[in-house]
Amino acid sequence: MMTSDLNTIADGIRADFTEKNEARDKAIALSRELIRYCSQTIRAIHRREWDQADEQMAQVDDKAAELRAIVLPYPELYHTGYTQDGFKEVVEAHATYAIIKQVDLPTPRALQVESATYLKGLAEAATELRRFILDILRRTDGDLDEAERLLTWMDDVYDQLVTFDFPDALTYGLRRQTDIVRGVLERTRGDMTHTIRQQRMQEALARFEARFNPETGDDTAAE
Repeated sequence: MMTSDLNTIADGIRADFTEKNEARDKAIALSRELIRYCSQTIRAIHRREWDQADEQMAQVDDKAAELRAIVLPYPELYHTGYTQDGFKEVVEAHATYAIIKQVDLPTPRALQVESATYLKGLAEAATELRRFILDILRRTDGDLDEAERLLTWMDDVYDQLVTFDFPDALTYGLRRQTDIVRGVLERTRGDMTHTIRQQRMQEALARFEARFNPETGDDTAAE
């Protein structure tokens, strides 16, 4: 083997590393952008600014496609944490949108994400619903039926997550994420129960005051 052959091999490997490193830098930057767009989308959903949410979601999909195009030629980059974290946020944004807007939940294939990434994104969407529920409970005219609907979604997602009893090497931390959903679900159910009891007590007091209202002279006890 000639020294020139070794130089040629080394130059080829160096070019390969250079190409992958450039792709890696682009992927990291795009993943950060993607996460930011997803956060902005969820913020718009919270505010019920649907035109803004739709606009942000389109940008999310564009950035996800751009990231996917960069990393797919390099499996080692595609499966890294920063890439999958970006795709997980995409799932969370789409799932949150679908649940709040009451449209069909997108599938992993539709979002072009791995199964584990999809489940982790769905889990984060379930925990995000707590914020929506608390917003409803804080309002004096809050729609408790809507809060109940969202709590049911949290419950259903958790019920599905616990059925995926597979090694962590396949699910990439899903068990930990499932435990987080359980904790958030329990706290949210407690908040809902407390609020409903308060509302029922207030309604009972209002009925009592209506029966014994001195302004109307309605005093059934005097009878």
